[in-house]
Amino acid sequence: MLSLNSGYRYYIYRGITDFRCGMDSLSGTVRRELSIDPTGGEIFIFFNRKRNMVKLLHFEGDGFAIYHKRLEAGTYELPLAATQASSVEMSSEDLLLILRGISLKSVKRRKRFSLKKTG
Repeated sequence: MLSLNSGYRYYIYRGITDFRCGMDSLSGTVRRELSIDPTGGEIFIFFNRKRNMVKLLHFEGDGFAIYHKRLEAGTYELPLAATQASSVEMSSEDLLLILRGISLKSVKRRKRFSLKKTG
């Protein structure tokens, strides 16, 4: 079962995804476009052209799982990227904000300690 928490790494694919694609095509996109092994346990996020549908692909150790959601109204916000890379790594908190329709631009974060190296 898919659970979003800080124990996973999350990658948004910045290209346009044909939502007729299934697990095999999406995992091929991860290998080809992102140069990442899709069976590594990361969660890969794909949006359609209109950004009203999202698919999350995750390998759970014994097979792939897909979470698929279509909005009845509105669109998903994509995070801004500093580069033109084909993917953006993001936190589980940011992904939850995107899925819930909260604008990332309006979120103000207070300073916290992090083990991640900056700059």
